[in-house]
Amino acid sequence: MERVEKKTGDFPFILSVTLLVGFGVAVLYSASYAHAEQLGKDPQYFFTKQILWIGLGTVAAFIASTTPLDLFRRTIPLILLLSFVLLLLTFVPQVGQPVLGARRWIFLFGQSFQPSELAKVALLLYLSTIFAKKEKRLDEPVNTLLPPLLVVSVFVGLILVQNDFSTALFLFFLCLLLFFIARVRIVYLFLLGSIVVPLGIILLFSKEHRVARIVSFLDPGKDPAGSGFQILQARLSLLDGGFWGKGLGMGTGKMGVLPEAHSDFIFAVVGEELGFLGVLLVLCLFIFFAYRGYMIALQSRDSFHYYLAFGGTTLIFFQAVLNMAVVAGLVPATGIPLPFFSSGGSSLLMSMFVCGLVVNVSRHVERHVQDHPMAPGGGLYV
Repeated sequence: MERVEKKTGDFPFILSVTLLVGFGVAVLYSASYAHAEQLGKDPQYFFTKQILWIGLGTVAAFIASTTPLDLFRRTIPLILLLSFVLLLLTFVPQVGQPVLGARRWIFLFGQSFQPSELAKVALLLYLSTIFAKKEKRLDEPVNTLLPPLLVVSVFVGLILVQNDFSTALFLFFLCLLLFFIARVRIVYLFLLGSIVVPLGIILLFSKEHRVARIVSFLDPGKDPAGSGFQILQARLSLLDGGFWGKGLGMGTGKMGVLPEAHSDFIFAVVGEELGFLGVLLVLCLFIFFAYRGYMIALQSRDSFHYYLAFGGTTLIFFQAVLNMAVVAGLVPATGIPLPFFSSGGSSLLMSMFVCGLVVNVSRHVERHVQDHPMAPGGGLYV
């Protein structure tokens, strides 16, 4: 095989990210101006903030795509420490403040940031590094598997204490997927699952609002003006769009009937204003994004590059699928935003940074790809 180091990244992947960001900010403007007016702000308030974050995200993506990947590997301890400290700051009075019952935000100098978004990237880099370094010793659970499992547990635990169950669960299963992709013995994963699944069920039913989400998902019509209101309104917005949609900016759900229309439920605005065609377009863009991202991973024969591209693509694509499934009423509400679309600088900044990492990997690919079902080295390790 001949290694190819290109000066530019994978153009189709970059194009897919560009289209998602551009489409997302257009939909956000339509979905947010009414909410901004209701808050007594300029109608372009959320749009302007998103543009600023896109600018910062573009800089972050450029840095991530051009910085030598070995530098990220060498600075993993610092990245983990920074993420850990920021997560702790959410519990400091006046710095971390509860929003909608969860202490997931820190507020400094008039700006807000969600540390769990950085934690996703930090754990992605850490696990990619540790599995690439110890891929020949994954049958040594005490020396090889226990340290990353403890690190993941600490970060997931802190997010759970923030009362952000959805993010903690998503982050854990993302890490579990990386364990699987790294060809960790299946028996170890089953043992881990036998502990985590019962614990997760206990935690799920330990809070009243989590139980209410499950009940409203199973039967939203039971409390149409309460816990089931958001789900019913999201479905109604999707159905109102029909095939062609009402036209961008012409939707009515965002006027106050549909809660969080500019954030977690922005996909419902897509359905109402752009119809089935708009929904299909968003789906196709994310699927093409995932296809190119996974192809970049498969084209890399360096283990660290492989795990990084695969995990980064999965991080964004699975969030998108989960968010769209929530809006369609296929899974209970989670609070997971739609990448590139939902209002929120933390998610957008970190998503674009991860895309930059994937582009960086694409600059170091090989001309031919051998058949391998899961990872650079071969098949599953049972």
